[in-house]
Amino acid sequence: MGYDIGFIGTGADPDDPDQDGFAMAYRHAAGYETLDSCQLTACADIVRENAERFAAEYGIEHVYEQYERMLAETQPDIVSVCVPPGIHADIVVGCAETGVPDAIHCEKPMAKTWGDCREMVEACEAEGIQLSFNHQKRFGGPVREAKRLLDDGAIGELERLEFSEEHLYDTGTHVFDICSYMTDGEPVEWVMGQVDYREENVWFGAHNENHGLTTWAYADGTRGLAMTGEGSDYVDCYLRLRGSEGCLEIGSTEGPPLRLRRGNGWTRVDTNREGIHSTSPSRLGRVRNLLVEGLPFVSTDSGPSATYTERAIAEVVEALEAGRPPEIGGRTALRSTELIFASWESARRRARIDLPLDIDDNPLESMVEAGELNPRPAD
Repeated sequence: MGYDIGFIGTGADPDDPDQDGFAMAYRHAAGYETLDSCQLTACADIVRENAERFAAEYGIEHVYEQYERMLAETQPDIVSVCVPPGIHADIVVGCAETGVPDAIHCEKPMAKTWGDCREMVEACEAEGIQLSFNHQKRFGGPVREAKRLLDDGAIGELERLEFSEEHLYDTGTHVFDICSYMTDGEPVEWVMGQVDYREENVWFGAHNENHGLTTWAYADGTRGLAMTGEGSDYVDCYLRLRGSEGCLEIGSTEGPPLRLRRGNGWTRVDTNREGIHSTSPSRLGRVRNLLVEGLPFVSTDSGPSATYTERAIAEVVEALEAGRPPEIGGRTALRSTELIFASWESARRRARIDLPLDIDDNPLESMVEAGELNPRPAD
């Protein structure tokens, strides 16, 4: 079966990404291009020259400024939504209500408010549309190998997850997703968090704390700890899995992309030279090398290995073909994203938050708007 692909939000300049725009549609397109079943058909961006540049790059015939017109005239089977998170919900719900696409693949983070996150999932479920989010880092070699070792009992029973990131929302969404993956979607019972927000830190139109501390508990007794921003060096690796008989570290500041400790010493684990971030050579040549220790992404005799976004796209398409939920589906994203908003809600209430979370807004943004937090303008 073949699928026509449409893109909403192409972005401006993929060669010069910043905190206002990252042109993720280019990375999505590279993923669909690797699949024989997919044909890049149409794109829409409110800045027409952005859409035209994207279309020229990928040989796309149909170019639009309004995504509604694109849907009506081209009827794509799969739509990639690559706009800022503040308008994810409006567009995803809008697409769902047309009943046109069979699947919607949306960039992360899910949405700017917790209410919008839930609405997106519910709207797509009501229309029978497959919804997924681009939490692509769970497809990386270190994460997949750590999960295999965990499931094989290499560190005994999982007792605690610890991670460090720049902030809970824009970058932390990936690690919360990986934590959900490591715990097989185990429900979270409660979350307690605190934030410091003294200097404005806006990424893609959304506030992010300068320094955050969050702890949470899964129903099976496993605990979680996250440190972000200025305090992130307290957890001196990207993600640590502590078990009853050992420890796994992904992205250690002093070691390889993945290492294992049982007893006193660390053992380097082979991840096929893959790091936390996808750095496979692409046809664009635009992906920066962000791997731990500067290791290049391995290429095989059959050609470059897939980037993690390409793997995520392949999972989206394979799930649609098989009629099964995608690994990075809407309900999966809700489980991990709830921890972000619950962390901020805990800071707002100055209390532990028992889940499910019973709010609709964005607590961090609401505190800023109410004057409870007064970040000074960024330099």
